[in-house]
Amino acid sequence: MSAALKDLKIFMKIAFLEGISYLLLLLIAMPLKYLADIPEGVKYIGWAHGVLFVLFCIYLLKVWIGLKWSFGKAFLAFVASLLPFGTFILDARLKKEYPQVNAQ
Repeated sequence: MSAALKDLKIFMKIAFLEGISYLLLLLIAMPLKYLADIPEGVKYIGWAHGVLFVLFCIYLLKVWIGLKWSFGKAFLAFVASLLPFGTFILDARLKKEYPQVNAQ
């Protein structure tokens, strides 16, 4: 497996985790903060989400360069990280486009 495909595999894992952290932040931590006055969830889940988002951006850049994606494709991948469930849709599309990544 090439280095670019290894980066893609790592990117897909990070994207999946980033999507989970985003949903936890939106659906659990923020309601707890604003409805139950429990801000700790936002502090810790928000921190983890922030780290995952930065890693997502770093690996998106690596994959964009390594696999020679178009600007449009990289831009849509970035937009997917901003939408709830977007990274899960991105993951499904990348699995179809790069089946060799799943085989390893």
